[in-house]
Amino acid sequence: MRKIHEVLRLHFEHGRSKREIARIISASPTTVSDYLARAKVAGLSFPLPPELDDAALEWRLFPPSEPSSVKRPAPSWATVHNELRRKGVTLELLWQEYKAEQPDGLQYSAFCDHYRRWRQQLSLSMRQTHTPGERLFVDYAGQTVGVTDGATGEIREAQIFVAVLGASNYTYLEATWSQQLSDWIGSHVRALEFFGGCTALWVPDNLRSGVSRASRYEPDLNPTYHDLAEHYGVAVLPARARRPKDKAKVENGVLVITRWVLARLRHQRFFSLNELNRALRTLLLDVNQRPFKKLPGCRASAFAEMDQPALRPLPQQRYEYAEWKVARVGVDYHVEIDGHYYSVPCQHARAQVDVRVTKTTVEVFQRGQRIASHAYCTFKGRHTTIDAHMPAAHREVAGWNANTLAARAEAIGPRCAVLVERLLHQRRHPQQAYRSCLGVLSLGQRYGAERLEAACARALKHSAVSWKSVHAILKNGLDLQPQGVQRTLDLPEHENLRGAAYYQSHRLH
Repeated sequence: MRKIHEVLRLHFEHGRSKREIARIISASPTTVSDYLARAKVAGLSFPLPPELDDAALEWRLFPPSEPSSVKRPAPSWATVHNELRRKGVTLELLWQEYKAEQPDGLQYSAFCDHYRRWRQQLSLSMRQTHTPGERLFVDYAGQTVGVTDGATGEIREAQIFVAVLGASNYTYLEATWSQQLSDWIGSHVRALEFFGGCTALWVPDNLRSGVSRASRYEPDLNPTYHDLAEHYGVAVLPARARRPKDKAKVENGVLVITRWVLARLRHQRFFSLNELNRALRTLLLDVNQRPFKKLPGCRASAFAEMDQPALRPLPQQRYEYAEWKVARVGVDYHVEIDGHYYSVPCQHARAQVDVRVTKTTVEVFQRGQRIASHAYCTFKGRHTTIDAHMPAAHREVAGWNANTLAARAEAIGPRCAVLVERLLHQRRHPQQAYRSCLGVLSLGQRYGAERLEAACARALKHSAVSWKSVHAILKNGLDLQPQGVQRTLDLPEHENLRGAAYYQSHRLH
């Protein structure tokens, strides 16, 4: 309005030309001409009447257009909004279909303008466009639910896992004891079975169980989570750190679950996780069937119409939970997993490998190639060895053999030599005892050869032939305690006690 005032003042009071006025107010001559023409039509001159404020002046110069007397049929804007979520659907296509049914309907520009005005009435989260069957958003609710132990009265907090489909907002939730990897993976599997299919993308938060290292450009997925995604043929697109809009669907889903599920359970006490999950499933059914406020239908009907037909079928075999570990093969060509030792081909001794562990199997990989597979064993301290993994004639493995171990033990003392000899013959294959023998010999560097010899004597006396026993004796100083008169160790003749000389003239077969 300030420029209009200046145009009227310069024209009526000072008689300036339109070009001069345009240069003064930094506008085009056409704009100045338009302002003066509108003032003439409105019967205005300068100075303006004192009762004419800016709003009244704008109304006089730019009166609202008369509404059209022609009433054109409008489409269902909610239907237009839902159709736009489908892949490849555009406003122009929907307008053409609308005009085919309503020849007297809105023209394309009016059609777009009316739709945009209608869309502005929706919430920001509802304005996001998601292709059916494309994305599944997953996260944990910030609020937990207490579960009381009936025996002790202790209250343990259960975590609430939430998964939301992008197009329909169809929601799944369950309670687990933790957000650890096993619960995180299990919740994904059960969520996909609840939906009855799989999306093309998963959008998780940067939870440690899912993302090992958060990054805006190249986040590192947890190996087990990556294994799960490969099983279902899914791409994982983690939300950027501190960018809640990247996963606004699940953020809104968590808000809905907090208000309409967890808030309703605030006065109830639960005594088991199963009891809590039964209550959650009952309230989840109500959430998915609650009508939308500004769109027709509900989450369940939107799921049946949009997401469900677009989901990909689940694999025939359910995902088996597996953990990935990085391990190093020992000099005895065995890797240690949960206290048990599994063999790999001897040429991989001392190599770094990836190990996939399930409830039933242990698989060893090097550079993506599987080099060994074993049935999982729960016995700690034992060995599982495949004969094909051993070198021909049980020869040297990475520079260590029974011959060198026995010679090193004999250099420390006769009692140490006997203990190492017995260790080598405790196992089916002497190579399985290499770790224990090396452990015993390494104690000499820490405690000295004299103390190690005394500790081996004490271990032999009590038939405690193991690295753990010798280490415990040295650690607690039992080898320094007097044991009466020590007699020279007089070993009886026995076919199983071979001694170091045996390994000089024989090789293991």
